[in-house]
Amino acid sequence: MTVNIRSKNVEISEKLRSYAEKKFSRLDRYLPHITDLNLDLTQERHRNGGDRTVAQVTLRDRRGTILRAQDRSQGDVFAAIDTVVDKIYRQIGRYKDKKRRRAGDKFETLEPELAAAEAIPDLVEDEEEEAVIMRRKQISIIPMNEQEAIDQMELLGHDFFVFYNPDAGRVNVLYRRTTGGYGLLDPVIA
Repeated sequence: MTVNIRSKNVEISEKLRSYAEKKFSRLDRYLPHITDLNLDLTQERHRNGGDRTVAQVTLRDRRGTILRAQDRSQGDVFAAIDTVVDKIYRQIGRYKDKKRRRAGDKFETLEPELAAAEAIPDLVEDEEEEAVIMRRKQISIIPMNEQEAIDQMELLGHDFFVFYNPDAGRVNVLYRRTTGGYGLLDPVIA
């Protein structure tokens, strides 16, 4: 597994690169067959002097599973990497627990690679219940362009908006990004 590091306003020294690779190299023991691991490091500078370091890690395994964790802190880059590593460990633990709960007694047969992987040490297990859909709602989708969808979302005061985009010829989801601006989900069949 190779660790791909991208940065914005952060100098990637050899010390930082080796530190990140050492931290993330252990993940293979807990989640087998990781094919891709990307670490994005950003230094955000604010006018009020409260600079923030953002570390985001995205990993994929060969089954197509995507896990992502992010940390925004006012500490240094090394502290942000430590925190995001802890968060991705928790993500892996939740993912494995969900697979174990769904498979039940057949977990070792259905998921031999996950069953053979090591348990994550020193992780406080959250007793999560199975996710249940509490409400279903049907919506009418009106054809509109992206700017009309932004306007409609702002009028409603929502953080996301589902609409039919006639330019793309399919349903899109517009959402407000935490870093500002908007994002657009344009689904395609994989």
